[in-house]
Amino acid sequence: MALLLALETATRNCSVALSNNGKVLAFREVAAQGYTHAEQLHVFIEEVLAAAGIGFSELDAIAVSKGPGSYTGLRIGVSAAKGLCYALQKPLIAIDTLTVLAHAVPQTDGTIIPMIDARRMEVYAAIYSGDKKIIRPVQAEILTSESYATVPGTIYVVGDSSDKAKTVLQDERFQFLDTVQFPSAQVLSCLAFQKWQLQEFEDVAYFEPFYLKDFMLSK
Repeated sequence: MALLLALETATRNCSVALSNNGKVLAFREVAAQGYTHAEQLHVFIEEVLAAAGIGFSELDAIAVSKGPGSYTGLRIGVSAAKGLCYALQKPLIAIDTLTVLAHAVPQTDGTIIPMIDARRMEVYAAIYSGDKKIIRPVQAEILTSESYATVPGTIYVVGDSSDKAKTVLQDERFQFLDTVQFPSAQVLSCLAFQKWQLQEFEDVAYFEPFYLKDFMLSK
């Protein structure tokens, strides 16, 4: 039995799930217009544990979305995960945020491009096959009408960048799955269990979120 607590805070979605061997027992999430992670995350953690009747000491590992994504959101999620790992002496599991988004796509054909919104027409995006294998790692890029011109076949676009992506990616090959907007701790839980089975843990002392780009204050 592997009881894993999963925290997903890389986007506006503040999401927490408790799973046993990859099966979600309880979860809470809310995607507010403003970032409410600082207020909601620890409340959600306590609520999912209470709903499942599980104590902190019974957890086997803590899983967290490692980015890319919101600088503030990632800091809050990773700080909470590392704090729990230190306090409980449990291992840390980290999952790429775009991988979480890609695995939320039910289709198994074509190509999947998960995107996280950045400034203006910029996104953080990666490319996955229909069976969720990585084709191109995440990178920051400016969307234009020529983006992904060399990617053949049907392309499923997911994430919180769909509205602006639709303005330039107008070829009929692009299918926008608006129901998959934010990464969720429910999907993260299943991926974390796979890493648990392989004993792929992070060094809690040195682990940092994957920001992709340096944080800059707006002037």
